[in-house]
Amino acid sequence: MNKPYKVKVSVSLDEDIIDEIKELAEKDDRSFSQYINLILKEHVAKSKTIDE
Repeated sequence: MNKPYKVKVSVSLDEDIIDEIKELAEKDDRSFSQYINLILKEHVAKSKTIDE
């Protein structure tokens, strides 16, 4: 099975949240992008279950 295609995007984030996410990503041994992707996937999945 192929990995999903990744698309580059540009977003503006508050500096304090960037620092926090970088710290959490490092603790989880992930890159900044990997960690944001994980957070967003979890949020979307949780939102779907709330809507159902």
